[in-house]
Amino acid sequence: MSTHPYRRALAALAAGAVLALGTTACGDDPGPQDRTVEVSDTEHGVADVAFATDMVQHHAQALSMVDLTVGRDLDPEVEQLAEAIRAAQGPEIEQMADWLTEWGEDVPETMRDHVNAGHDHGGVSAGEALAESMEGMDTDMPGMMSADDMAALADAPDEEFRTRWLEMMVEHHEGAVEMARTEQAEGRYRPAVELAVTIERTQQTEIETMRGLLG
Repeated sequence: MSTHPYRRALAALAAGAVLALGTTACGDDPGPQDRTVEVSDTEHGVADVAFATDMVQHHAQALSMVDLTVGRDLDPEVEQLAEAIRAAQGPEIEQMADWLTEWGEDVPETMRDHVNAGHDHGGVSAGEALAESMEGMDTDMPGMMSADDMAALADAPDEEFRTRWLEMMVEHHEGAVEMARTEQAEGRYRPAVELAVTIERTQQTEIETMRGLLG
């Protein structure tokens, strides 16, 4: 089976992101963001911890939004985008959680620890269940949706869901790009900075795809 052109583009961007950072490390150019600290293959700093902690929660919300596409009557382009987001962000969550564990830091709880979209919610709507799952969650980071936003998306009728989902995911991705740029500027741990470069470039490509789908 041939690889979808969108997936090939993302793979090429990810490879280019890592290569670009590796080249930067050997030269004087600070890279995509003005560096404030020198990167290290072994040492991490406060910015790295903040990046991993926040992005675990941020990615988890994106995956919850992807979960809401299951069973919806969506065009193939949106379905492919949703699965690409799942395929990229699931492993990234695991990687960042592993770093936090290695650093002796807490792995934050996420909304996905409390609810699974599409399962029995004990008589409440999917939107209400999602809102409940976000109680106590930190939404004070760029692009994070509120409990009301998520509830409205989950309970949106099919004729409204596609547009609402794309608009919300664009905003969510823009927040992730902002967080990734901060890590590129302030992070110390090279693998985390490399991941930030990949997140920025991958999600920026997805933003352009979603804007095109919105028309």
